[in-house]
Amino acid sequence: QVQLVESGGGLVQAGGSLRLSCAASGGIFSRYIMGWVRQAPGKEREFVAAISGSGLTTRYTDSVKGLFTISRDNTKNTVYLQMNSLKPEDTAVYYCAAGSSFVTMDYWGRGTQVTVSS
Repeated sequence: QVQLVESGGGLVQAGGSLRLSCAASGGIFSRYIMGWVRQAPGKEREFVAAISGSGLTTRYTDSVKGLFTISRDNTKNTVYLQMNSLKPEDTAVYYCAAGSSFVTMDYWGRGTQVTVSS
């Protein structure tokens, strides 16, 4: 079993930045594709970004391309999401996830709230 714990969320003004972290334990971290998914109030979960085990391949949803950067440090079993130029529509609970493919995520964290004020 893989345990994931997110941190770094909070309240920020529009145009600001936040960096989310997700610490993993209980598995071989470098074997997992890691991702971030968000859920805004009243909306379905939305894929945000993902990164391969080596860190060489990344994927983003169109709305965050060029604004958010996903990265990982396999020596620290941690994945990051650097979020720049935040907008009120980025307000959501952000979940960290781990999986065996970019399509299937098998493990989930409890989420961290990100609130962007206008």
